[in-house]
Amino acid sequence: MADFIRSGEMIALSFVSVLGTWTQLGQRLLLVIKEMTTFLRYSFFVVFLFQCFFSTYWTMEAKAPGDIIIGGIFPIHESVQEHGSDSNTTWTCNRLSIGRLSQSMIMVYAIEEVNKKRELGNITLGYHIVDSCGEVSAALENVQVFMRKTRDINDPALPPVLAVIGGYYSEICVSVTRQLNLDNIPEISYGATSGLLSDKNKFPSFMRTVPEDDYQVQVIIQILKHYKWNWVGVLTTDGEYGRYAIERLQVHADKAGICLAFVCILPESLKAKRIMHTIEGAANKIAQSNKVSVIISFAKQNHMMYIFDQVLQKPGGKGKVWVASDNWSQSTNVLNTSRWKLDDVGTVIGVTLKSSKSPDYTRFLKNLKPEEYKNNGFLTDFFNSSGTEAFKKEQLIDLTYPYGLFSIQLAVKAITQALKDVCIKKECNPKRLKPSEFKDALRAANFSMDGNNYSFDEYGDINSGYDVIVWRDQRSSMDMNNIIGYFDIKTQNLIFKTHVKDIRRHMQEVTSRCSEPCRHGTRRKREDSQPVCCYQCVPCPANHFSNKTDSDDCYKCNNATEYSMEGSDKCFLKKVIFLRWEDMYHIVLLSFAALGALLIIIVGIIFLAHWNTPMVRSSVGPISVLLLLSLFCTFGAIPFFGGNPSGWQCQARQVIFGLSFTLCVSCILVKSFKILMAFEFDPVVQSTLEKFYKPYLIIPICMLGQVVICTVWLAVTPPKDTWNNYIADGERLKYCDERLFPAFGAMLAYIGLLAIICFCVAFKGRKLPGNYNEAKFITFAMLIYCISWIIFGPVYVTVTGQYLPAVEMVVILISAYGILFCHFFTKCYIILFRKEKNTKESFNEMIRRYTMKDDKDWDRDIKKSICRSIPNDSIKLYNSHKKDIKASDDGGISNPALETPSSPASDSGLYVTPRINLIVTPYYPQPMPRQIIRDSKRTEK
Repeated sequence: MADFIRSGEMIALSFVSVLGTWTQLGQRLLLVIKEMTTFLRYSFFVVFLFQCFFSTYWTMEAKAPGDIIIGGIFPIHESVQEHGSDSNTTWTCNRLSIGRLSQSMIMVYAIEEVNKKRELGNITLGYHIVDSCGEVSAALENVQVFMRKTRDINDPALPPVLAVIGGYYSEICVSVTRQLNLDNIPEISYGATSGLLSDKNKFPSFMRTVPEDDYQVQVIIQILKHYKWNWVGVLTTDGEYGRYAIERLQVHADKAGICLAFVCILPESLKAKRIMHTIEGAANKIAQSNKVSVIISFAKQNHMMYIFDQVLQKPGGKGKVWVASDNWSQSTNVLNTSRWKLDDVGTVIGVTLKSSKSPDYTRFLKNLKPEEYKNNGFLTDFFNSSGTEAFKKEQLIDLTYPYGLFSIQLAVKAITQALKDVCIKKECNPKRLKPSEFKDALRAANFSMDGNNYSFDEYGDINSGYDVIVWRDQRSSMDMNNIIGYFDIKTQNLIFKTHVKDIRRHMQEVTSRCSEPCRHGTRRKREDSQPVCCYQCVPCPANHFSNKTDSDDCYKCNNATEYSMEGSDKCFLKKVIFLRWEDMYHIVLLSFAALGALLIIIVGIIFLAHWNTPMVRSSVGPISVLLLLSLFCTFGAIPFFGGNPSGWQCQARQVIFGLSFTLCVSCILVKSFKILMAFEFDPVVQSTLEKFYKPYLIIPICMLGQVVICTVWLAVTPPKDTWNNYIADGERLKYCDERLFPAFGAMLAYIGLLAIICFCVAFKGRKLPGNYNEAKFITFAMLIYCISWIIFGPVYVTVTGQYLPAVEMVVILISAYGILFCHFFTKCYIILFRKEKNTKESFNEMIRRYTMKDDKDWDRDIKKSICRSIPNDSIKLYNSHKKDIKASDDGGISNPALETPSSPASDSGLYVTPRINLIVTPYYPQPMPRQIIRDSKRTEK
């Protein structure tokens, strides 16, 4: 019946409002409207009387007169109670909340302070406070007294209600603000945080002194992340507040990697028939979820009272962590302390609205005189209950919500400032001030409190922030104002206080996870059917790492410079390897190179000291010196193959080796030709060799070929230092890349070609006299060179790593030492230790043995001879008897018959006779005159 009457009343009000706008229809239509309005007024009066006598809700209010009335709606009673049978059911408000009564007294105190300080001049503020009973239907019924038409029915002289402070719950505010909007009455909530109310298209008259719930959800998410809880349960009520909170929680939880193990939705109203069955099911779910140690609750405080009674009776329901929303985080009635202790519950972390302390309000309650507030039915009823007056005052003080002190006083400050802007700065008649005009002033007001300036944003909100509390036991009560941190909306940061480390440490011991956290060096692996918080931990593969807990991926190392083993939490720099100076193998090779250079210096000194001896002169002294110099440069190239490679070093080492060894082989080639020519008696061969034998022209020509190869190599694609990053695990090789391998091969092949020519030429003269026979040593040296470099090829291609340069160093050392030993050590041995063989007589004996070794070739009395001329090396051959040949004074071969003077043959000082025997001069400083050569040819004929 009441619902039907309210519906008829609302339809009539809407109809009258529409008719009031049709002023263009004329006087007759106006008369009809007036008569209808009178009828409707009487109708509403009858309805109002019916409600007063037959209302299903217990109506109680608090009033104070004033020029302008401020409405208030508070859940002073937290629930409703059913009476009667099914056919005649009534409901009354029950369970008085002392804390909510104290909130209504904050509004009374704030308004009285404005009047006492005469902040509005001669204008006084009054109030009219009603009870919402925590139910939407009760709130809608009781808020009718604020509507203009209802007040006109009661007393047309009553001042209008310009604004309403309240209610606390979002569900109630959604319905109440829509009803108040019919009269454009602005509503300022001190606790409704649902984000839906920020939609100004749907709720244009709604404002609040608290932030919306999306920020509260962000606070809860940061709490969960701080303590590493990612497997949580959720409780909420099926209303605007609960549905919006769950929606935003799901959004932010997905971003943070937090999973909701279960969501229990309770009916909004405790009048629902299945409410206890739903609460029982939610309690079982909480108790049976072993891995869920954290429960987030957006439920109302009266729902939480039943939830705790059910959960704590079950074995698995105790010792949980409860994250309380601002709905019940500071509600003292949710826990039956006579039956349960806080230790049974576990830990309660609450998110509360911004709070403040007001000693003046505490003083106001201490000095409160109940007899002065007989128009306040709530206060009168409270003081009339059992208990002393002092005890009642103490209860009001102790159960005052700190956030209420801030939010409700801030709402009164906003209303006061808006009235100043409208009626103090401008002239106005308070009784004629329209709510719509006041609403606009309220939205634009700038006001201050506790030294801070505030104003409503474009959504009608004041983003004041949140406090984080933890419940703790006291001797006689529960402390629900123990603030451990706060959330700054501007910076989006949750900041914990430093003096509560013990409490925070206790909560860090609590785990609420579906799976154990994956340590560093592992990653999470999920099955398709699993929630994101349930996973297995898989080690990172080699060359991958993860350096944070619960990593979803393993990150790849920079394989060029880094590596890691399986299950690593970081990458390690690869060890740079190359043939280091301190490497033992490198030291040995450098020692051999240094020894070789030292031996070359010693050999050079020996040769210079014995420059005019037959042994040195028979070795073609200048060519030998040039050969020693080239060998010294070859040994000097060895250090360039080791150490930390650089671009210039890579280019220098091959060029130095290539040119120096080419010079070395070129000198050997010249000496080979010289030896062959010295003892070649074939006239045709002698003539051919005589034409081409130009020692100091052959050497530059041979060098020119190598210079061209090296120049092209350096110009086109020069060697450079580079990296091999995959040589081995944990290592990267720095080496010289020859790059243009055809050029590298051409350089070695060119040296090899010269060596083969030397080998062939020397091999032909291997049977010459011992004192002159370098050919067999040249043959052996070139054989060593060829064998070593033939082996070098496949070894160089197959070997990798830091010792690759050592392979080439070894081959170079073998080649250089082979030439040094074969060419110079035998001569040095004779010079130093067999001095008797470094004489003219010894050379004569050696030549005599050579000439007599094959008697068949010397049976004839005359042998063929050839007179030849070689630059810086003259050899004269004449007909002679075999037995007359001997060594000359200068280390050559001569015949005594030539010493018989007859006629000068040339400027050389040699004399010839018609019967000339044989003179051989291996080393002669002057070329043989051509006249003597011609005479020798005639003599041969």
